[in-house]
Amino acid sequence: MTDTATAATAQAERPWLDASLPTAERVELLLNEMTVEEKAGLLFQTMITMGPGGELAGADATFDLPSTDEFVNGKHMSHFNLLGAAPTAGAIARWHNRLQELAASTRLGIPVTISTDPRHSFSENPGAAIMAGPFSQWPEPLGLAATRDPELVRAFGDIARREYTAVGIRVALHPQVDLATEPRWARALQTFGEDPDLAGELGAAYIRGFQGDELGPRSVATMVKHFPGGGPQKDGEDPHFPYGREQVYPGDAFELHLKPFARAFEAGASQIMPYYGMPVGTAYEEVGFGFNRSVLTGLLRERFGFDGIVCTDWGLVTDGEIFGQPFPARAWGVEGLTRHERVKKILDAGADQLGGEHCTDVLIDLVRSGEIAEERLDVSVRRLLREKFVLGLFEDPFVDAEAADRIVGAPEFRAAGDAAQRASIAVLSNTTTDAGGPALPFARGVKLYVEGIDAEAAAPYGEVVGSPEQADIAILRLQAPYEERGSTFESFFHAGSLDFPAELVAHVAEVAASVPTVVDVFLDRPAILGPVVEAAAAVTAGWGASAAALLDVLTGTASATGRLPFDVPRSMAAVEASRPDVPFDTADPLFRFGHGLSL
Repeated sequence: MTDTATAATAQAERPWLDASLPTAERVELLLNEMTVEEKAGLLFQTMITMGPGGELAGADATFDLPSTDEFVNGKHMSHFNLLGAAPTAGAIARWHNRLQELAASTRLGIPVTISTDPRHSFSENPGAAIMAGPFSQWPEPLGLAATRDPELVRAFGDIARREYTAVGIRVALHPQVDLATEPRWARALQTFGEDPDLAGELGAAYIRGFQGDELGPRSVATMVKHFPGGGPQKDGEDPHFPYGREQVYPGDAFELHLKPFARAFEAGASQIMPYYGMPVGTAYEEVGFGFNRSVLTGLLRERFGFDGIVCTDWGLVTDGEIFGQPFPARAWGVEGLTRHERVKKILDAGADQLGGEHCTDVLIDLVRSGEIAEERLDVSVRRLLREKFVLGLFEDPFVDAEAADRIVGAPEFRAAGDAAQRASIAVLSNTTTDAGGPALPFARGVKLYVEGIDAEAAAPYGEVVGSPEQADIAILRLQAPYEERGSTFESFFHAGSLDFPAELVAHVAEVAASVPTVVDVFLDRPAILGPVVEAAAAVTAGWGASAAALLDVLTGTASATGRLPFDVPRSMAAVEASRPDVPFDTADPLFRFGHGLSL
């Protein structure tokens, strides 16, 4: 049989494959063929891992996941978040094609939609981001915000789109347009800072880079998060964990946190993720946003008119384990409900998909018992199928693995990422040294003492020496401070005090007493920089930049153009006294939003 005849036969058996039909008609044709079990499977999205060498994976004990075959054939699922890094783009592409082949062999042949957390940065957090690996490497979103350049952000989105689609990733579980109004909050790094106008402008540019002017076969759909804004955390704690479940609004600024989402809707955001947190002391029900009908239906669906996909944040229903440690469901405000009651409340709230869950049996039970009408499933299934059709997955679900290795991490993409890294670095202070001039820029070829920079990376810029006393200038790279927490998973979320440990400040002062010292701080949160600024000859801030990018700026090879995406507070007392929902609310900040010196 010829390929044309085969295609004609398949189309006769599966009329929804006829691309000449309107999308809405194709959706109804397929929907009418689906069983309750197949519909239920569509309403779940969870993590999936690759097997060795790009094979399909067996069960994964670390994240308590069944095998890929059980996901697809047993649970009828077709939405997955790819977890973990891969050595090559080709390996991801080959794994993706094997997964699509498995999906094509099912009764209805519904293609899989693969999503991912950010994959273009320097950070590694299984709850928020994955290191770049074969992908081009860019600043974190806070670093993109430091460039103040919407065209650069859109260009990043377009490059990331091309790299994602090359390996089969069609949904970005980002951008994060929350406002970082509570300086202690652990998720600030993936935001665009604390200014609502800048966050809205850059978030819209980001979405347009990934999706294009409208969603289509060359797009990566964006799941914008975390509606209605996840920044105002009580004491800055994160609602991945029970002690961080409350969002508070002492400044009555709930509406301010909606501004970036309004811009995202204008840009055509395809999907929305509500946050874990539960609002306290507002007009809305005091339950987690994923369970919250007043927020998801009343605010998102009715007020904003959003008709795209709403997918909950991960793990609202089922208790589990991560890294062998107990990890309770994030069922904040509804902890006393059973799993069945939680699933029903999520669907009643207006969500379409349960993130990080694969308890399809629970939803099937609810439909069979009459507690949830099958017609309610159909509402969400239509949205989920519509996006698969619009993305062109039914026409061509496969990718070219050889082309993936050429496209992902292409030299021009890496060069653009490197340029963005340099553009994001902010010079915060630059004092006059005993030699009579400013510490920065310094001339290439001087004697360098470095900490936090590989000597091999520093060698092109000067002679690397073994002690401050031997050096003309010292460069120290530091991580913004945070408190160690109890479990392995908690350690990925940098929370707690923003004060540097006294011994680290003493070490900086000791080095600075011997030689003019430049301190570069990875400001994933706005640290209390005063003691460091007082000791160092110059202080810079970065949000994901290579040693070469930093040294290019410090030597004047590249211009210093980065600007702070948030205020840097003067003290922890000022942070503790500030209102977590109000931007720029710490008293007498050391450096203001937008601060940055030119060299």
